[in-house]
Amino acid sequence: MLTITQALYDQIVAHARRDHPDEACGVVAGPAGSDRPERFVPMLNAAMSPTFYEFDSGDLLKLYRELDDRDEEPVIIYHSHTATEAHPSRTDISYAGEPGAHYVLVSTADTDGLGEFQFRSFRIVEGEVTEEEVKVVEAY
Repeated sequence: MLTITQALYDQIVAHARRDHPDEACGVVAGPAGSDRPERFVPMLNAAMSPTFYEFDSGDLLKLYRELDDRDEEPVIIYHSHTATEAHPSRTDISYAGEPGAHYVLVSTADTDGLGEFQFRSFRIVEGEVTEEEVKVVEAY
């Protein structure tokens, strides 16, 4: 189960809506080994695409150095789907390289009247996708 604060939930959703119609992407870091998302890190979608996201390689290198310096890890890796449901695509699954992370998908299809808003979380390990419950709390 993913437990996330309302404030972080709102930041992820706001980023997804702000970047629509392109996919938004980012990370929520937390203390290594804690499974507690704490620090919101919105990233630039280098692909600038409504159907694909890609972290900028320079930004990603900077992020991982920062995570190491702060003894953090990516607890949540998030991105949005702009015209489809919030479920990992084959591409999303193939790029999922953090087996301990929660992969959050936000569908902004409702922005265009194409579907309902969705905020869902998945574990993706060795190509296996498992949806998990999302619990939103005021504070930890």
